[in-house]
Amino acid sequence: MSDIVTVYTVFGSRDEAERIGRAMIEKRLAACVNILGPMQSIYRWEGAIEEAEEIAALFKTGEAAADALIAAIADMHSYDVPAICQWPIERSVPGYAAWVLGETGTDA
Repeated sequence: MSDIVTVYTVFGSRDEAERIGRAMIEKRLAACVNILGPMQSIYRWEGAIEEAEEIAALFKTGEAAADALIAAIADMHSYDVPAICQWPIERSVPGYAAWVLGETGTDA
């Protein structure tokens, strides 16, 4: 089991994903963010089926920093109820895990 995790979320625009992604790196809450291309989302919201183009993002962080990262993303996010989920990383190349933990200050 690894001490690193991925935090997944979606944004309403690439600009928002980049702004929040950069802020999380600057705050050292994440070592890396992968901002993916546009995707189509279909979901139920307030009783209606909605469709929207969204931008997915994957933040890599230490498990010890995940709660703070999730809270910081939620605080800056434009959605009323953003989908922000933590996924475990079961294995990685040891050097990568060490880099993530070092960049987030969770390697102690």
